[in-house]
Amino acid sequence: MLQPFLSFECRRMKLSNRQAKTQRNGHPKRRYLARRLEILRAAGREFRLRGFAETGMRDIAAAAALSPANLYNYFRGKHEILFFCQDNSLDRMIAALDKARRMRTSAATKLRMVIVSHLRCVLDEVEGSAAHLLTTALPPRQQRYLLTKRDKYEVGVRNLIVAGVRSREFAPCDAALAGRAILGGLNWSVQWFNPEGPLPAAEIAERFADYLIRGLLARPDAHKRLSFGREPHRAVRGPVLRGEKKRASIR
Repeated sequence: MLQPFLSFECRRMKLSNRQAKTQRNGHPKRRYLARRLEILRAAGREFRLRGFAETGMRDIAAAAALSPANLYNYFRGKHEILFFCQDNSLDRMIAALDKARRMRTSAATKLRMVIVSHLRCVLDEVEGSAAHLLTTALPPRQQRYLLTKRDKYEVGVRNLIVAGVRSREFAPCDAALAGRAILGGLNWSVQWFNPEGPLPAAEIAERFADYLIRGLLARPDAHKRLSFGREPHRAVRGPVLRGEKKRASIR
């Protein structure tokens, strides 16, 4: 009877050791991810100021207060950083879309939440704006991976519009065309975005949502009922570094 007990105790101790090791390794992993996000923001600023082609790894290392050799411990090159920018931004947008889709509210309110979250992601996050600067600079394999995510997101936005048309909240329209018009307008905002402008990114996001939703509504007076309760429409965002609150307006 002793042998089965010892075997059980050995297995239990091995399992406890693995769990303890995982817990010990959790803090370095979090620090590693946090450092990657800091580098991401530094790279985003450099991409915006210099342009992607003109920005080198030494520029990014200097902006992130790292040596070039240390930078390569986190990213193998600027293309990997750009990929991480886009992938991270798409994850947040898809998360916001999924959250809106699960809510028990009108299609117009759901779409409004997605629009606000999308615009705040590309205006209020450095890496979000950097992610839309250059979409063809990545290797084909990475482009295909991101394109699959973008298609998923676009289909989700389109389905919100279709639901609004079916519920008669929205006027009959070509949902695919309307979806592309909305996403195109949101993504183009990085071209005129000025972080030193007089309006906060949150206010610009709300006004954009007003304009875009108003154009879809079957009854114009319904827009007044959508303008209340703006505070819940928050973007799904990653960690924000201290001192990185940004403001935006047309240049």
